[in-house]
Amino acid sequence: YVGNDLSTPRPEFGFAGLKPGDQWCLCAARFLQAHEEGCAPQVRLAATHARALDIVPLEVLEQHAAA
Repeated sequence: YVGNDLSTPRPEFGFAGLKPGDQWCLCAARFLQAHEEGCAPQVRLAATHARALDIVPLEVLEQHAAA
């Protein structure tokens, strides 16, 4: 995968790694790539910037909407 591995702890940077239930900002292009590869995370629609729609169709975001 492209980008940073956010699940692996990096103590040298004070980063414990993400755990289930954590939230993290993800750029729209990487989200779309993850969707196309079948591994997109859940998304908080209310916290998603409207300009994400320039890259990711609303229907795709809605498919991954967190409850």
